[in-house]
Amino acid sequence: MESTNKSSRRRFLGNTAAIGAIGAIGASQLIKSCSTSPEASTGTVTEPTILPVAIDGKPLRAGVVGCGGRGSGAALDFLNAGPNLSIVAIADVFQDRIDDIRKTLKDKKDVELADANCFVGFDAYKRLLEVDLDIVILATPPFFRPEHFQACVEARKHVFCEKPVAVDPVGARAVMAASKQAEAAGLCVVTGTQRRHSWNYQNVLARINAGMMGDIVSTNVYWNQNKLWHREKQPDWTEMEFMIRDWVNWTWLSGDHIVEQHVHNIDVSNWFVGGHPVSAMGMGSRLRRPTGDCYDNFAVDFVYDKEIHMNSQCRQINDCANSVSEQIRGTKGYSDGEGTIWSPEGEVLYSWESPVDAAGEKIQNSPYVQEHIDLVTAIREGNQIVEAEETAISVLTAIMGRESAYTGKKVTWEEMMGSDMVLGPQGELAMGPVDIKAVIPIAGSAPE
Repeated sequence: MESTNKSSRRRFLGNTAAIGAIGAIGASQLIKSCSTSPEASTGTVTEPTILPVAIDGKPLRAGVVGCGGRGSGAALDFLNAGPNLSIVAIADVFQDRIDDIRKTLKDKKDVELADANCFVGFDAYKRLLEVDLDIVILATPPFFRPEHFQACVEARKHVFCEKPVAVDPVGARAVMAASKQAEAAGLCVVTGTQRRHSWNYQNVLARINAGMMGDIVSTNVYWNQNKLWHREKQPDWTEMEFMIRDWVNWTWLSGDHIVEQHVHNIDVSNWFVGGHPVSAMGMGSRLRRPTGDCYDNFAVDFVYDKEIHMNSQCRQINDCANSVSEQIRGTKGYSDGEGTIWSPEGEVLYSWESPVDAAGEKIQNSPYVQEHIDLVTAIREGNQIVEAEETAISVLTAIMGRESAYTGKKVTWEEMMGSDMVLGPQGELAMGPVDIKAVIPIAGSAPE
């Protein structure tokens, strides 16, 4: 891919060779686990603390930056998280997105937004931050995330920040730095890695940390699915408008789907292993994607310390075998991460079951809502939670894999941490022409 800084990738490689009924239920009351071999655990299990609804407290006012499908969804998830929560301001570069989310909030939550608190344009987020807010929900295409997150921290706002948090190494490191500033300012930040807020994943990890599987020796992570979506350029759209509306297909806006989507699975591996890979060797190609400059398949071998390997696959092509999953293998067993641990012989050592309420009905909390439950509860209890740095590390892991596939070279974590790669147009943004063309990366060199 070429951009206004066309030598960035080459330079990088060269230079670096139900609230009332349920209440606030603790984990010990919620979790019913089945273990056919409890003695398989070599340590004490620390049960995760889980609340099915945010605790009540002072009213919290939120603004939404990025009002497309994910922004609308996150706004509803926030309002569903608990009592005394409101959306009071919105911002987007497109008026039709503003109109859509206003209708959604009115129809589904009877929320009326004042015209004065609805902002349009590339600087709309700045005007939103001038409103009396406690929380900002960031849900624009990922290219904008580092700048918007930094502005929220400087404005002393708590943040729900959708993944991925960056598209290039400079942006990822900027988020890491801003995350430290958020910690120092006493702010709470939750990111869109909802598996970390899923009850089943948390309970499996608690057993793994207690030694039920022994030492982790490898992971396999997959996000193989059908084609996602694309937009055809309309006659009245500028290049910038087309690219933003078609954002998942452009690397400078999305990071490519290994970063934008597959980061969920990569993050699970980092979370369970307890660190990030030190190198990546990958491959990929573009076979069927109709717009933009992204690949439609990647396969990467990531290597952690102690020679722990993560085999990573992601694909967005119709009529192929699909899998969105993780597998974690240890010296004494293996797990799908989602709820079950097996012995090497296939015996079930632990199987997570949904908790039930007083009436015996299963409590099925959406992890998308749980993210906001955890954020709101942390703010109201004064127990700080800041996830941005961990998510930025997982995003940089995915970027490392992407760059290895694009170039055909082994790429290291040190190279990523030292890279000056910046994607996308630089300077002031406007609806008009964009100096970025759909040039598809091809690894290696052609035979002479």
